[in-house]
Amino acid sequence: MLRVEVWGVRRRGGTTPPLRPYWLKVWGRGADWPPRFPPPPNSPARCDPRPRPGPPPPPPPPGPPLPGARSPGAAMRALWALCLAGLAAALGSFSADQCSWRGSGLSQEAGSVEQLTLRCAEGSLEWLYPTGALRLRLAPRLPPATTSDGRDPRHVTACLQPAGTFRGAQLYLERDGELELLLPEAEVAPRPRVRCFSWPPHEQVALFLQATPQRDISRRIAAFRYELRGDWLARPALPAEGVCRPCNDTELLMAICTSDFVVRGTIHSVSNDAELQESVIGVSAVRIHRQKFPLFQTGGRLGRAAGSIRTPLRCGVRPGPGTFLFTGWLHFGEAWLSCAPRYKDFQRIYEGARRRRQNPCEFPVD
Repeated sequence: MLRVEVWGVRRRGGTTPPLRPYWLKVWGRGADWPPRFPPPPNSPARCDPRPRPGPPPPPPPPGPPLPGARSPGAAMRALWALCLAGLAAALGSFSADQCSWRGSGLSQEAGSVEQLTLRCAEGSLEWLYPTGALRLRLAPRLPPATTSDGRDPRHVTACLQPAGTFRGAQLYLERDGELELLLPEAEVAPRPRVRCFSWPPHEQVALFLQATPQRDISRRIAAFRYELRGDWLARPALPAEGVCRPCNDTELLMAICTSDFVVRGTIHSVSNDAELQESVIGVSAVRIHRQKFPLFQTGGRLGRAAGSIRTPLRCGVRPGPGTFLFTGWLHFGEAWLSCAPRYKDFQRIYEGARRRRQNPCEFPVD
């Protein structure tokens, strides 16, 4: 950099401008030689046909982020979360309360057995691409005592409802070291039949779900819903062995206190379903004493509430005259019959128990 100081220049017809130092920038041998002096202040600029490079424009200020845009760190965290979610789905996962399980056999070896425990009264299982086997231990959290005399439940009843798309596995009941076939793969129909079984609380039972050999890689899903119930009656309340016999007095008095529904009404129809091995009883309700779910709704004959109650086909239910007291349980969203005495017989039994102070609960009788 070369500094040249010019202290004054006399101009014709003018005055001497004030002394002012000027800087001379020498670029060397190039297009900018000879050097140019900047014009003095308040003087017209010299005409120079050559373009003069100006200063570079300043960078634009950073603006707000675009909608939906993510920082690199956020994008990486989202990618990791997606990968972990896919891994969890492949390996299988329990619900928060260990009621339901969903998993894939793609992470299992052909001869492996995965151990699971189901601890709820109801839930579901979904096994995609079955491989190897699953052993499901049934350990519901049942209350220690519910009856008036503090007795433990006499047995636990479990019911399974396979999905209409159940494929790729067979279901066995493991009891006392032996396997009993509950659900063959070939028997599954679009309307699968419910399977039920019971066992004493002190017994250890499990479900064994074994994958069947397949020749292709088509999508298969072995899925079912389950219900577990501790029955404090001497007879099963769900469609299992012994459900067809009439209730005795003790069972009837307990049924009006613990059932999901207690309805007084008449039978107006009975239809049989041979495929599901069920009978459907059409009931016109005279009085709904209790129902935990809206099983009976108005709109039936004579403006009365109406509904349907199911029972096993082997029980041979037939329509008959008179008024009955229907008790039962909600079973996979449907009402199932437990006890159904004629109402006049129930009145006699209840009044006798009340006189002896043996009724487990109060019930309105008119």
